[in-house]
Amino acid sequence: MSHEKNKELIRILNECAAECSHCITACLEEQDVKIHARCIKLDYDCAEICRLATSYLARGSEHAGHILKECVEICMECAKECEKHSHSEHCKRCAEVCRNCAKACQQTA
Repeated sequence: MSHEKNKELIRILNECAAECSHCITACLEEQDVKIHARCIKLDYDCAEICRLATSYLARGSEHAGHILKECVEICMECAKECEKHSHSEHCKRCAEVCRNCAKACQQTA
């Protein structure tokens, strides 16, 4: 997998990592942080796996496909959890971006 071939996927992964990081901060600023605990944990996991996948893709690792499969799973879990908090605009947006990322990863994995 070459860097140029995966340029769009790398962009999507970086967008997802950034959106999850934003969601973490916004969740921590919510009135009742405790109800967002699982969301925050999954946001961390999702942001980290997206960053890792970006690194593997950028250097053309032969193991990128394995990481992308895991990325699909974590992005979908994060999206499902964020959707439970769709009253918060940041969670709603995060869920959309995570689903988009999962779809893009699945197409490449």
